[in-house]
Amino acid sequence: MLPKGRSQAESGKDQRILLFVFILLAYMICTTGNVTIIILVKTEPLLQTPMYFFISTFAVLEILFVTVTAPNLLHNLISENKKISVLGCFTQLFVFNGSGMTECYLLLVMTFDRHLAISKPLHYSAIMRKELCTVLAVAPWIGGFALSSMTTGYTAQMKFCGPNQINHFFCDLAPLQNLACSDPFMSKLATILATTLSGIFPVFIIITFYIHILVIISKVKGADSKQKAFSTCSSHLIVSSLFYGAALIVYMRPSGGQNDTFLALIYTILIPLLNPFVYTLRNQDVHSAIKKSTIWKELKNYKS
Repeated sequence: MLPKGRSQAESGKDQRILLFVFILLAYMICTTGNVTIIILVKTEPLLQTPMYFFISTFAVLEILFVTVTAPNLLHNLISENKKISVLGCFTQLFVFNGSGMTECYLLLVMTFDRHLAISKPLHYSAIMRKELCTVLAVAPWIGGFALSSMTTGYTAQMKFCGPNQINHFFCDLAPLQNLACSDPFMSKLATILATTLSGIFPVFIIITFYIHILVIISKVKGADSKQKAFSTCSSHLIVSSLFYGAALIVYMRPSGGQNDTFLALIYTILIPLLNPFVYTLRNQDVHSAIKKSTIWKELKNYKS
C-alpha cells in the first residue's frame, strides 16, 4: 500500500500529464490548421477573394491568441518553476487582451463583408477593392491593441504588495486586479470601457447585420438560392457565436468561481482549436483548393 500523500501526488501528476498531452495536441492542431488556411489562401487563386483574405487574417490572429497562453501553460504543467516575471506577465496581458479585442473587431469586419456580398452582390467587387480590404484588415489590430494598451497601462499602475500569486494559468485583468493592494477603480473602469467598445458594441452591430441578412435571404426565391446565400456566411456565424458566447460566459460573470480556470481553458484553447475545422469542413471552396494544392497531389502520389 502506498502512503496516502504519495498516492495523491502521483494522481495529480498523472492528471497534469494528461492535460499536458491534450493541450499540446490542441495547440499543434490549431496552429497547423490555421497555417494551412493561410498557405491555401496565399497560393490558391480560387481563395484569393476578400472573404478568404479576412479568414486568413483571422487565422494569423488565432495563432497569436493561442500562442500567448498555451506554451506557458504547457511549461507550468511539467515544471516545478511556475514563476513569471513582472514584465512577462504584463506583456502576456497586453498581447492576450489585444489579440482578443482585435478578434472582436475583425469578426465585425467579416460580418460587414458578408452583409455587403449578400445585400449588394453586383457592386461587391467594385466596393471591396484591395485597398479597402487592407484598411479593414489593419484597423481591428490598431483598435484592439490601442484598447489593450489602455487596460494594461492602468492595471500596471496599481500597487502589488504580495503575495504575488495569480489564481489563474495566465495573466489576465481580473486575477491581477484581485491581487492589487491599491484601489483598482481606474483599471476596472478601463476594463468596462474596453469591454463595451470591443465586445458589446461589435456584438450589437453583428446581430443587426445578420438580422438584415436573414431578411434579404427570406425574400430570395427558391430553396436552393436561399441555401446558397446563407452558406456564404454560415461558417462565420458559427465562429462568431462560439467566440462571443465563450467570451460572455468568461467575462460577464462574477470572477472568483471554481470554474473560472476551466471556462478560460475552453475560451483560450478549445474554441481556437475548433475554428479551423468550422471554416474548412463545410466549405466547398476550401475543399476544392485543398484537392488542387501541390501538397494534396504529392500526398496522393505517395499513397499510390
